[in-house]
Amino acid sequence: MDSKDSGNGSKELSRRKILRVAGLLAATVPLRHLLACASETGSATGDGTDGGTGTGTGTGTGATDGSTATDAVASADVPWATGGTASMTDAASYPDPFASGLGSTCELYCQATLGPCYAETVERKDITEGEPGLPVRLVFLVVDASCKPIPGATVDIWHCGPDGLYSGSDASDFCTSGDARARAARWYRGLQTADANGRVEFDTCFPGWYSSRTIHIHFTVRINGNEFVTSQIVFDDALDDEIVATQPLYSTRGARDTKNTTDNVVGGESDMSKYTFQTARMTDGAMLAWKALVVRSSTSSSLCSIAGGGGGGGGQPPGGGGAPPTEAARRAADRRRSDNFAPTRRQPGANRAANGFPRSPRTIHDPRPTRPAHGRVGLRVERDCAIHLGA
Repeated sequence: MDSKDSGNGSKELSRRKILRVAGLLAATVPLRHLLACASETGSATGDGTDGGTGTGTGTGTGATDGSTATDAVASADVPWATGGTASMTDAASYPDPFASGLGSTCELYCQATLGPCYAETVERKDITEGEPGLPVRLVFLVVDASCKPIPGATVDIWHCGPDGLYSGSDASDFCTSGDARARAARWYRGLQTADANGRVEFDTCFPGWYSSRTIHIHFTVRINGNEFVTSQIVFDDALDDEIVATQPLYSTRGARDTKNTTDNVVGGESDMSKYTFQTARMTDGAMLAWKALVVRSSTSSSLCSIAGGGGGGGGQPPGGGGAPPTEAARRAADRRRSDNFAPTRRQPGANRAANGFPRSPRTIHDPRPTRPAHGRVGLRVERDCAIHLGA
């Protein structure tokens, strides 16, 4: 510290540091479901024949610029940012939410429906394609049931934009509402590979809402090309309500009609925190959201399922308006898509077929190549429930 900062100035600085630390602690409680391994260095084993977790070691790391974890945490009087990921001006100093380790108990993340809006994905960190919205840095830590990191695991995520629309010409029109701009885009879809610490990051915008669903993000974790869990993550209801009521792009659509407790996918859970992001506001107004994804040790291990609620039922498609397509219409649309698209890169994924899921992620590199002229697209839609459920 310079000499000019001595005396009373030093006392004031100490007070500010204390307040920043208190703010971070408030933003990260409770952490019982995000606590990391008691041993921050360990190995996760598997023979690789069934997509086992492989072997890896890792420890959490702090901010890359040498700052402390509290330096980028803002007080509540800092407004939320707008304008998309271009507004993330302090991204280099965002704290590592898993820097202090992972605790001693890891609870498996339960599966949920894939939903009808899965489509071709893109390998990239920034999944916004320059779209505006409240910028969000998503941080995932992929670990096994023993809390050991799983390097090399892939995390595939997708969610709707602030207007409630999904992207992709190969997504169901139920998901895009047939909107030409949404169909031509690939926004809010992405895939990343976990580093040596099992960590994955995405830069995105806060999702919007649509009738019958709470605000949520879909994900699939694959290891050695095999699917280990497909599920969904939500945000705290109070945070959702604040953003929908006050933030540009979100407030113009009015109040949402479904909350976590009445959602048809997660609404039946007694402990919603297991499926909810922890969040903090950064000094540039962006949101940091994080979640530990605990996956089974082998594809032969059983999977629990999230308890869905009874609310929502029947609502409108993303973006509003119109009724869900009939079963016959949906199947015809799926056949038309399968005649016009092919995956540009496949990974082995035999275990997906047993569960009725696409055998492998349909991924492309960024920037996206031109559309293939033929091939097959594997899009799974739940046959035993209405098209809007789990979207």
